[in-house]
Amino acid sequence: METFNQRLNTYIDSWMGPRDPRVKGWLLLDNYPPTLAFSITYLFIVWVGPKYMKSRKAVSCGRILVVYNLALTLLSLYMFHQLVTSAWQGGYNFFCQDTHSAGESDDKIIHVLWWYYFSKLIEFMDTFFFILRKNNHQITFLHVYHHATMLNIWWFVMNWVPCGHSYFGATFNSFIHVLMYSYYGLSAVPAVRPYLWWKKYITQGQLIQFVMTMIQTACAVVWPCGFPMGWLYFQISYMITLIILFMNFYIQTYKLRGATQEKGYGNGDATSLNGHVNGAVASEVLKRRKPRAD
Repeated sequence: METFNQRLNTYIDSWMGPRDPRVKGWLLLDNYPPTLAFSITYLFIVWVGPKYMKSRKAVSCGRILVVYNLALTLLSLYMFHQLVTSAWQGGYNFFCQDTHSAGESDDKIIHVLWWYYFSKLIEFMDTFFFILRKNNHQITFLHVYHHATMLNIWWFVMNWVPCGHSYFGATFNSFIHVLMYSYYGLSAVPAVRPYLWWKKYITQGQLIQFVMTMIQTACAVVWPCGFPMGWLYFQISYMITLIILFMNFYIQTYKLRGATQEKGYGNGDATSLNGHVNGAVASEVLKRRKPRAD
């Protein structure tokens, strides 16, 4: 009798076409249900976690946050370096790059992008730290949407277009995450907080990332090279949603609330970034501020 995984794989393959055989047998990639289950579990914890913590004392995660953010900083730096060097060695074309045209460099990029996919599972911990620290106002639609969708999108990317034109967004995002998670980790060290100055520019960098990724993706539509056109249209559509959501977050955070939040930033406090914060000082910031309407 055909199993659920087999039926689901058959359905997905009939919809998406043949998978890339180079990732066959790789951890979490053969079947979609594990990735889907992780995502559903994540959403369930987002829903039930704040209710569970409501009558309980916030958990201090200072030391583990330093280790967690340092680990993600190093992983992001590794991925950025490997993607840049592999794309350079393979002569990747900015305007369009097929998935079967650079030989050994394609294989290297596929291995790095698997780590990029897996890192999206690790990053669910961002939200769990909010819940444990009772920073529930940071669990915004932007935060949950971005975290929940990325893991699923990259499962499909890894099975059908695990290299070629897919490299650019992951490369840029890895660089931004080096800046972002290093900020998070350093903000958890009280002596370092007054010297942190680049928080605002991370959000600006993210917006530049989405715009550049959309432009780079559109280039492959205008000058096609064999990279599947459906993926390009999907990528452009997804980037538009992120631009809209992050732009709204940027305006709300730095324009409409700028005067209020600058009082906290002046002391090196870690507040909202990328729709969320996981710094060790967040709860102290909230104690000194009136609750926000959102």
